[in-house]
Amino acid sequence: MSREVLKQKFGLGGVAIGNGFKVLSDKEAEKTLEGAWNAGVRYYDTSPWYGLGLSERRFGHFLHNKKREDYILTTKAGRLLKANGNKPETMWNEPAPFDYEYDYSAEAVRRSVEDSLQRLGVESIDYVFIHDLSPDHNDEYKDGTTWLNHFEVARTGAMPELTRMREEGIIKGWGLGVNTIEPIVKTLEETDADPDLFLSAIQYSMIDHKKSLDELFPVIEKHNVGLIAAAPFSAGLLSGQKRYNYGGEMPDDKVKQLNGMKEVAENYDVDLSKASIQFSYAPKVVNTVLAGASKPEQVEENMKAFDAKIPSGFWQELKERNLIDSRCETPE
Repeated sequence: MSREVLKQKFGLGGVAIGNGFKVLSDKEAEKTLEGAWNAGVRYYDTSPWYGLGLSERRFGHFLHNKKREDYILTTKAGRLLKANGNKPETMWNEPAPFDYEYDYSAEAVRRSVEDSLQRLGVESIDYVFIHDLSPDHNDEYKDGTTWLNHFEVARTGAMPELTRMREEGIIKGWGLGVNTIEPIVKTLEETDADPDLFLSAIQYSMIDHKKSLDELFPVIEKHNVGLIAAAPFSAGLLSGQKRYNYGGEMPDDKVKQLNGMKEVAENYDVDLSKASIQFSYAPKVVNTVLAGASKPEQVEENMKAFDAKIPSGFWQELKERNLIDSRCETPE
């Protein structure tokens, strides 16, 4: 896997379209997707989890009118949606009326992909990511199971089944979509699985990146697989939102780090959100940067970020002040 395989520098993530941070009307979601397309976005990522099916429906409603060969589409598997009348408490604002359960078995992952195809209303999905098979979800699993228990199910279930689906031509490839590094490393180093592409969220941003440099990047490079750096703004913090890694909590050390970055950005007249996108894309090991949006203009600005001229002194001062790791590859 290389940048030649996944050519899109930027992709639109589907959390906000699934009412992740606020309620969007169908019309607002449609305008955002239309704005993304008009801005040149040709990679779209969603999940059954986002709005309990709402995000997939909205993405599909827009994309089914486009030629399938003109865009890349990824979704996820690991939770099955159930229409049983029980709407659970989740992070989603006014989600679709479904319940869900975690299931990383072969049968469940195949059904999940088939369900996604129906919700999306398209004939194929490019890549499927095994979703949230990760220690940060231990509190959500039922019956005292941990991510390691689910990982063992996925090792003999979801992983070989997705390989079979790739061989059958149903998908182009698969990997994991997670908010932590351990599951990606474990998949590559401790299984005989044959993944293609990983989606790593909130792990390589200007605010958080040391663990990726230490643990993730070397393993990705060693196994020659693809990597998508998702949430380059730390899910809001670096784009001016009072939100850090999908939550409302703002750790003091991160606020201090951010304030230092703002000072440097002001000195060099740099837009920090544009710098964030360039930063996340800069490592040679990264194929694509993925970020969400709830307005067309947000996507337009994100696409323009790659063309923004950022002085080399900006990056150098960030390193000198220990605001970013000195090992970070920075834009040329």
